[in-house]
Amino acid sequence: MIRGKFAVFAPLVLALSLAACGGGSSDDAAYICPTPFTVQDVERLTHFKDGAGRDPRDIAYEAMIVGSAAKCTVKRNTLEVTLVVRIAATAGPSVGAGRTSVPYFVRVVDANNNIVEGQEFAVEFRLTPSNPRNSVQEELSLTLSRSVSYRIAIGLKPTAEELNYNRRGRQ
Repeated sequence: MIRGKFAVFAPLVLALSLAACGGGSSDDAAYICPTPFTVQDVERLTHFKDGAGRDPRDIAYEAMIVGSAAKCTVKRNTLEVTLVVRIAATAGPSVGAGRTSVPYFVRVVDANNNIVEGQEFAVEFRLTPSNPRNSVQEELSLTLSRSVSYRIAIGLKPTAEELNYNRRGRQ
């Protein structure tokens, strides 16, 4: 009886085994596309208008990272990474006229948590009381060595005061 069951599954097992062996170059399969992650304390930012007030009426805008993804292409000895970062912003009661600039960063981190590469950016929003919400999708290109395993850290760039506000809000 066991022979009969094996005979039914043997062609399937053989086909799967052969499929795993062929098809693509083994060099192309020997990489891992870095997974982006958002740094916990800086995934959101609450920015206050200039001055001493720090209650909800003094909020100029709030921003947050709402998503990220990476897509990779293998070149000879490099990994071409296309990173997509989505950021949303909401006007607060004290939003100013003109453009709102939201700073953020991207850091490439190796397996030992050393920053290998990093850059800072800013996205611009036009937030008004009549248009209080907006979002943007940024697309960045990175070229990395295939010989090392990486992760990609992203986050907003708060001031020390804004970072403390974020941390107090979690408690």
